[in-house]
Amino acid sequence: MKQKTLTVSSSLDARTAALFVQTAGKFQSTIKIQLDNKEANAKSIMGMISLGLLEGSDITITADGTDEDAAIAEASSFFSAG
Repeated sequence: MKQKTLTVSSSLDARTAALFVQTAGKFQSTIKIQLDNKEANAKSIMGMISLGLLEGSDITITADGTDEDAAIAEASSFFSAG
C-alpha cells in the first residue's frame, strides 16, 4: 500500500470528477481519496463529488494493488495539474 498527501490545485467539479474516475478506472489497484475525516473510492463518481474538493484542500491518496505506484503517480499528477 502506498500513500501520498498533496494540495489540490483546482476545485473538483462534476466534469473533472468524471475525468478523474475514468483515470482511476484504468488501474487494478484500489484507490481511495481522503479529505479530513471523509474517504471516497476514486472509482466512484458520487464518492468523489461528495468529498467536495476545493482548491487548496489537502488530500491523501492511497493505492493498494499491483500497479499502486503508477496509480499514485497519475492521481497525484491529476490533482496537481491546474
